[in-house]
This record gives sequence, C-alpha cells and structure tokens, in this order.
Amino acid sequence: MAANAGVEPLDPVKLLLAIFLPPVGVAMEVGLGMHFWINIVLTLFGFIPGIVHAVYVIFSR
Repeated sequence: MAANAGVEPLDPVKLLLAIFLPPVGVAMEVGLGMHFWINIVLTLFGFIPGIVHAVYVIFSR
C-alpha cells in the first residue's frame, strides 16, 4: 500500500487556504456548489466552523 494513497499534490495548498480563507479552499475542491455556500455561511457565523467544514470537505473526497 502506498504511503500517500488518496493524497493529491495540491492538498497542502488547499489545507492552508482552508485555514486562512475557508471558502477558497472549498471552492478549489468542489467548485461553487452547495458546500461552498454552506462554508460561506459557516465562516460568517464563526470563523472556526468555516475552517472545520473546509477541512472536512477537502479531506473527505
């Protein structure tokens, strides 16, 4: 089994974006669909929920 199975080369960049600009990280992963708009709302209600959701979306795919 490969050590980096399922890890894409851009995942570290997406993770950094998920921490500093959560909606941008989500948009890079799934586009401007439902998860992007959910992340916008979560980020507006509280920055930490937006980060948690962004990391979940990026690494659950």
